[in-house]
Amino acid sequence: MQNRVKLTKRQIKEDKFTSVMLRSRGWFQDNWQFLAIGIFAVILLAVAANFWFDAQANDRQVAATKFARALNDYRGGNDQVASAGLSNIIEEHSNTDVAKQSMFLLGKLNFRMRIFPEAIRNFEQFLKNERTDKLSRAAAQAGIAACHENQGLYAEAAEKYEAAIKEMPDGPLIGDYHFSAMRCYLDLKDGESARIHLNIIEEKFEGSELVNRALRMFGEKYSG
Repeated sequence: MQNRVKLTKRQIKEDKFTSVMLRSRGWFQDNWQFLAIGIFAVILLAVAANFWFDAQANDRQVAATKFARALNDYRGGNDQVASAGLSNIIEEHSNTDVAKQSMFLLGKLNFRMRIFPEAIRNFEQFLKNERTDKLSRAAAQAGIAACHENQGLYAEAAEKYEAAIKEMPDGPLIGDYHFSAMRCYLDLKDGESARIHLNIIEEKFEGSELVNRALRMFGEKYSG
């Protein structure tokens, strides 16, 4: 009778490892083309992602340079040149944060040039694109309100001043927004709504010049 050979645990493990390696080698031989294609695709994706990030960084840099130039023109009173520069940024660098800043500044510029419908469109587009900067959103709402007020649309203006208040109730310009809303309601002969804003001004800014201005305007425009 032939004696059985008893394998040790180590031999069993080595035998299993050898079997796995042989099967793996067979799989790689049969599928190496697909594996190579997959690796090549990953490399291509990595290169494309790197190229995209480099392009985005370059786009932001170019946009920032253009914005600095347009801002300088804006401050220097070169309105037409500034307008063209800001419009160019919005059109050619729409995916950058600078484009949002350009839209806001273009709204201010059109307001300064008294092109109110265009300024409103700029501010509304800014609000559509900017979701997180509450201070700037409040300023854009107030910009729309000022456009309406300058066109004698006091109800629309009051509504937008109140929208600016809601955007940032404790913002640095909150007193001015309440004052402006009160002014619009007084022009509408709506003393009750105007008084609401006057009361808030008196409460929040007690003893300030803003309170004196608000009381004086309320007394001059409302006799109810």
